[in-house]
Amino acid sequence: MGSRAVWGLLCATVQCCGCPLGDAVRCFDKQYEYRDRCCNRCQPGEKLVSECSGTEDSVCTPCESGHYQQSWTKERHCAPHDICEDNTGLIVKTHGNATHNTVCQCRAGTHCSDTSCQTCVENQPCQRGFGFVAAKAMARMSSPCEPCAEGTFSNVSSKTEPCHPWTSCEEKGLIVKVKGTNASDVICESGRRSSLSVLISIAAVAVTCLVGIFIYYYLVHRGKGLPWLAGPHGAEEPEENLETHQPTEEWEDPFPVQETLLRGQPVAQEDGKESRIAEQERL
Repeated sequence: MGSRAVWGLLCATVQCCGCPLGDAVRCFDKQYEYRDRCCNRCQPGEKLVSECSGTEDSVCTPCESGHYQQSWTKERHCAPHDICEDNTGLIVKTHGNATHNTVCQCRAGTHCSDTSCQTCVENQPCQRGFGFVAAKAMARMSSPCEPCAEGTFSNVSSKTEPCHPWTSCEEKGLIVKVKGTNASDVICESGRRSSLSVLISIAAVAVTCLVGIFIYYYLVHRGKGLPWLAGPHGAEEPEENLETHQPTEEWEDPFPVQETLLRGQPVAQEDGKESRIAEQERL
């Protein structure tokens, strides 16, 4: 076996830096090629100072303050953190460090003006039945309002208020009186009060029915006992008595006619004298 083959096998076994490239030698993912050698990259949060040599490994140093490097690199400079300019409407969401950049976001009530999100513009108010969706604003959407889904509502016009879930009447030991909509919450009421109202209604209907039955029975079956048809003792008078009652004449004849019997027949007499005379003449 030649010396070149032995040297390549050794490099592949120990993954050394500075191994000369051959047909059977390739750099690993965290290495890079430099002067026919495989040099190690600097780890995240560091930058390269000098490449590897035949006797030394790559030299790296941490990123300076306000800069970051988030991947394995051979770069000699770290990237500066983004600055969230207040006059553009941006604020810091997450502060940067050696491995991650600063994350900016638009302040409440605004959203990114474009995909680069270098400036922010004011949100339009979400109307009743629509809620503000922060994820849409963060995703640089031009309209961060979304219709409230079933079971949620928004009863205000707002630039920041999301849709809120309906109140759970069951969790409070109540029952639903009025169902909610996308613009209004549900209205709960006490189950006891509802039961009492139902009982009162049933009782009222029952009493009304009983009173109606009593009046019907009294008028239909005992109508003749009404006060204006009752006798002096409150009893009803027979109909025949009503028919036989005749008014009494108060006027009397000033010349009363007297009746007498003549041969068994009644005879009217004025003085008694004229009648007798007329009878004698007939004899």
